[in-house]
Order: sequence, then structure tokens, then C-alpha cells
Amino acid sequence: MLKALGQELLSEGLLAQDDTVVVGVSGGPDSMALLYLLVGLNEELEWRLKLHVCHLNHQLRGDEAEKDAAFVQAAADSLSLPCTIEACDISALAEAESVGVEEVSRRERYVLFERVCLQIGSKVVAVGHHADDNAETILHRILRGTGLRGLSGIPRSRLLNPDSDVRVIRPLLRTTRESLCRYLANAGIAYREDRTNILNEPMRNRIRNVVLPQIEAEVNPQVRDALTRLAEQAHWLEEYLGETVQRTFETLIISRTDQVLSLNADALLRKSRIVQTELIRLAYRSFELGEQDLSFGHLVSALELIADPASGKQLQLPGGMTVEKRYHQLIFSLPSDEPRETISAEIAVHLPGHTLLPIRRLEIDCSVDEVSPGDIPRLRRVADRMEEYLDLEAVHPPLVVRRRRPGDRFCPLGAPGSKKLSDFLIDAKVDPKERDRVAVLCDQLGPVWVIGHRIDDRVKLTELTRRVLHLRARPLGP
Repeated sequence: MLKALGQELLSEGLLAQDDTVVVGVSGGPDSMALLYLLVGLNEELEWRLKLHVCHLNHQLRGDEAEKDAAFVQAAADSLSLPCTIEACDISALAEAESVGVEEVSRRERYVLFERVCLQIGSKVVAVGHHADDNAETILHRILRGTGLRGLSGIPRSRLLNPDSDVRVIRPLLRTTRESLCRYLANAGIAYREDRTNILNEPMRNRIRNVVLPQIEAEVNPQVRDALTRLAEQAHWLEEYLGETVQRTFETLIISRTDQVLSLNADALLRKSRIVQTELIRLAYRSFELGEQDLSFGHLVSALELIADPASGKQLQLPGGMTVEKRYHQLIFSLPSDEPRETISAEIAVHLPGHTLLPIRRLEIDCSVDEVSPGDIPRLRRVADRMEEYLDLEAVHPPLVVRRRRPGDRFCPLGAPGSKKLSDFLIDAKVDPKERDRVAVLCDQLGPVWVIGHRIDDRVKLTELTRRVLHLRARPLGP
């Protein structure tokens, strides 16, 4: 099992042999098997993984939960691994937010995982979901009325959240529960049993304890394999659709602000219905709204709106979004009383001159100055993070300020080589909620100043600099 696991992880790019990995450990059989298998990669296959154990006490099971936490700490100590254990009153949070306990538990676990990753410099979280979990998830979604995307089951690897570069991986997703239990028994590895798993509530437990065993006994003994094969094929289709839809989406945009998105309705109508559906979903998701409340009925209503030749009709989507068919445009909008900056058109920066950025509550002054070689050391020592001096000859106007975009790269001054802007912000410990609020000053070649953080190495002052671009950003007054 160990050798096969190592080959899988390498061939699929889930792990490198020297990665720093945060391992989510509950103390149950799945996560304990994962932990010891990762340790085994180091001890038996000479990998160099730097493992950090992480556990969240949900405080849902009283003394049992405390014992789980102590058990995980003892396991980490016995393996000489660093360990982070925190507690959170999940019941109180769920009640205060009127949200389900399972949803809050999952959210708070992943918040902890990301925080630990940022603290130790990790880009990978490993969790213990296995093949039986995947089969149960797929059947659960089918019974609830899932779409094609739901059929793909639990992803083998995904970003922790859209604003993060931390990936969640599931190394055991192709391994059965039976195989893991056999591994634990053969190796003499102890684990904790969650007694709530034997109860037939919630629905997920009933599927695990009653429905799947009955299907195996009376319909198809290989039902779990059948479900996971279905998931794999659905995942292939999802990948293909995702690539196609992303390319198509960019060609349909007529205009875009962070409040309103206008798409070419005529071109959208010419696409197949499955592509139309995914384009609507992508348009909705582009406003950073959670799509868990976006139902199939909503999508069908949007398809009918596109096909309707009449102009001026509207429908409401979750999150307060309005979709309107206006002549040849399909317009997605969110209510707001505030002026909003454009995203696609950006904000042009006056050079020289004064530019207001209302939504970011900033103003920028740009001026051009002549300097002598003796001035350069003094200008380099300016310590104000909201003030920078650039070599004007290295800048390629026009200048614009915009939000960061997927794939943005720059060469942070003082750092070796090019870096993804998202990685830079994570390394700079910028709060995930604030990363899309960061203002990026760009010329024709890309970012030149991540305002308040760092300039690009290509525009730095040199001994040959004779004209400088002086930039000053200030908060707007109340």
C-alpha cells in the first residue's frame, strides 16, 4: 500500500517528496491511517515530508471530544511531530448563525487549516477521505437531486478556498475503508471511534449504515466501485466543461463592474444548454457569492429568460442578485448604494496628476522628478510603504489601478525571481478577505506596485536613473 500510495501522489502531482504538509487528524481510523502512511513515506521510502498535525475540538461530544484531542496530541508526540490543537464551540456558532452544525464544523476546520499553513509556510493540507466516503457522497447527492457537477464526488485535490493558494488533498480517496482498517490492524495502530457514526442520523449515516449495505446485499455487490467509476467520468466531463466555459465566458462580456455584469445574450443563446447553464453559474459565481443556494430551478429560469425575445423581463437569484434580459444583453446586478470601481475598464491613473480610488478609499499622486546619482541612495531609503520612487524609463505608460487577477505575476523587489501575486500576498500574511481589496498599479507590462506592499524589481532605481516617477498613496478622508 505504501509504495502504491507514493507512486500515486507523485504521478498525479499531489505531493512532492519534500513538501511541508498540514495533516488534518481527528483521531478516527481514516485520519490515523493517513498520518501513519505519510510518516511511512519518510521512514520507509526516504521521503522528506515535513508533517504538522492539526486537530479541531468541535466541543460537540463533551468528554469524548476532549479525549479525542488528547489522543491526537499523544500520537503526534509519539511520532515527534509538531501539533496544533484548538477548540471551538461549534454548537454556539451554528445557533448564532442559524447554520447547520456540519457546515460550521467543516468551515471552522478549514479556517484553522489555512491559519496553520500560513504560520508554517505550507501550501498543502492532507485529509483522510477515502473511497467509501466518496461513494456515500455521490449516492447522497443523487438522492437529493444533484446535477452533473455533484456526480463527480469529492475532489482529489482543490484549493482550500478561491482566495487561497493552499490545496486540500485527499491521498486515500481511491483506498477503501476495509483496506485502511486492515492496514491499521496489521500495523497495530490505535485510533478513536466516534460513537455518533453508528447512529442513523443524519442522512449521511443512514446511507452508510443502511442504504449502501442493502444495495450491496440485494442489488449490486460492487455498488461502491460503480459509484466511484461514475464519479471519475463525471469529473472528466466537468474538467472539459470548465475549460470550455471559462474561455467562452471572457468572449461574452460586454461590460463589467464589481456590481454589474453584462453578457452578450445573442451569443449566449447560440451555445448548447449545458454550456449556457455553466456560463450562468460562472457569471453568478464571479460576484463571489456562494452557489450552494443556486438551484436547478434558478438555472432553468435563467435559460428561459435568455430564450425569451421580449426585453425588460427579470428574475431574482439568491444573494439579492437580479438578472435582466435587456435587448441583446443579459445583465447580472447586485443592489448597492455605493459607487463602484470598474474591473474590466480599470481606473486610469493621471501621470502626472492626482487620481481618486473611491471604493478603496485611496488617492494617488504621481509626479516626475529629475535626479542626480547622489540622490539615489536617499530615495531608496524611503521607509513609507505608501510612497515609492520608480525609474521612469523602466515604466511603460499608461498606468492603471485594478484588483489582482488570476495568474498575475511580478518580481518583488529584493526577492529572487518571479512570483505569483497570490503567493506574495499569502507570504505577506494579508488576510484572505482583504486580498481582493489590494490595489495593484500596472503599466502595459503588468504590475509595477502592489500598493502598500512592494514594487516590481524591473522599475527599481539604479545608478543610471535620471528621471524618477514619484508615487504617493493616501487614505481618503471621511
